[in-house]
Amino acid sequence: MNNISTSNNWDTSLYEDKHAFVWQYGEDLLKLLNPQPGESILDLGCGTGQLTEKIAQAGADVWGIDSAPAMIEKARENYPDIRFDVANAANFQVDKPFDAVFSNAVLHWVKEADSAIASIHQSLKPGGRFVAEFGGKGNVLAIVTALYSALESIGIPQAQVENPWYYPSIGEYASLLENQGFDIIYAILFPRPTPLAEGETGIANWIKMFASPFLAGLSPEQQIQIIPVVEEYLKPTLYQQGTWTADYRRIRIVAVKV
Repeated sequence: MNNISTSNNWDTSLYEDKHAFVWQYGEDLLKLLNPQPGESILDLGCGTGQLTEKIAQAGADVWGIDSAPAMIEKARENYPDIRFDVANAANFQVDKPFDAVFSNAVLHWVKEADSAIASIHQSLKPGGRFVAEFGGKGNVLAIVTALYSALESIGIPQAQVENPWYYPSIGEYASLLENQGFDIIYAILFPRPTPLAEGETGIANWIKMFASPFLAGLSPEQQIQIIPVVEEYLKPTLYQQGTWTADYRRIRIVAVKV
């Protein structure tokens, strides 16, 4: 499929060029992490390394991991002095526990939430902190509804479409953390409407970058057919003055290993 990414086969040029908001919004999350000189910090789902590098600038000893080899290759190219490795959030292992685990815009891709939390827990020192932001309950609901509607219009029922994301409520995710030995220090679910780059093509680029599983199995002709239908469905609510806005809702969590 041309220019369509999957969660493990990312177009890093499209990611860095058109979707810089992923890490730019994450810079605010770094204030919650508050990295200190000499701390050891794991950046879980580091992407192309921009936030990993900011953690390193604070004087921390940081290690970036991501499940996508293309992301890690680009991160190593961007920041050759930082360690980056391919690893899966649901089952990664560490040799030595960390002071903190940081994760931005990643855990909504990990449906095996219990396994990911277990991996995070075992990677932290006692008293170590877990600081994360990811998509929460209701995230991109309008976009998902439009995709399902467009697919049904060409005879593909919702039951046949894989939704690649896990968008929990605060209560659901906090319970999972507490069940595995975390204390929840801070938790919030908030709307964050996110303007997309590239004017009229913003939502099409977003779908190609992040929602490719909805288009899996479609012919190139069907993919071309679907996106204008999605755009028409969403224009009254998500398109204003030449800019598309994604209807994001985010969870932020700070938890401490007991």
